[in-house]
Amino acid sequence: MALDSAKKAQIVAKFARKEGDTGSPEVQIALLTERISYLTEHLKVFKKDFSSRLGLLKLVGQRKRLMKYYKKNNYAGYIKLISELGIRDK
Repeated sequence: MALDSAKKAQIVAKFARKEGDTGSPEVQIALLTERISYLTEHLKVFKKDFSSRLGLLKLVGQRKRLMKYYKKNNYAGYIKLISELGIRDK
């Protein structure tokens, strides 16, 4: 299930670099993190939902690639972002 528009707007407003910014790596990583946490909770209840599990793995891979890019280009921002989102670094 996709995020509701109010929650998505709240996340975009928190992590956007400027007004109307939805494509920066910070915003994309924050949105993916929210979707990943939602799917994780869903899969704790519905253990045999394998199609959602596949979707979760794809989202995790996409977030991993974005985080690798962001770490390479803006390390200070990367450290701040992972501390705000509660994501571990390798």
